[in-house]
Parts: sequence; C-alpha cells; structure tokens
Amino acid sequence: MARYYSNENIALPLVVELRRLGADVVTSLEAGNANASIPGEEVLAFAASHDRILLSHNRRHFLRLHRQRIAVHSGLWCAQLTRIFRDRHRELIRL
Repeated sequence: MARYYSNENIALPLVVELRRLGADVVTSLEAGNANASIPGEEVLAFAASHDRILLSHNRRHFLRLHRQRIAVHSGLWCAQLTRIFRDRHRELIRL
C-alpha cells in the first residue's frame, strides 16, 4: 500500500476513510507542519524525504512545480475541488 502525506487542505474525513481502507497517511498537522506557510517546494521535499505521495487540493500549484521540475517528489495525488467532488466528499462524511 502506498504511503501518503496529506497537505493541510485535505479534509480529515478523507484521511480517516483512506486509513480505514488500509492506507498509511500522515497529515501536515501530525507532522508539525500545519499553518506554517511552508513553500510548495518544501512540502514536496518533506513528503519525498519520508517516501510519501503528497495528497493536496492545490492542483495547479503542485502540478506547475512538477512540470517545471522545481522539486523532487515521490508522487502527487491532486484533486481539484469541484461540485461533484464536494458532493462526494459530503457523502463520505455521512458514512
């Protein structure tokens, strides 16, 4: 199973559900990095240094870093917040 590092914009119910499914997820809060205005390059570097895939809703930002090869990383899982995603997320919260 993949190992993930959850950026602070990923809702806790999603983290809980991923863990329930067996995923190894560490949140930015658990890592002591929440609300610290850490630059994206450093967020990716932190995830990579712990061999974790970054989970984030900052799709444009992290994909730009990836495309420009600004930061080395172990992988990205970027979800764009859309109405459909928000509705599905609400369904997960109700479960």
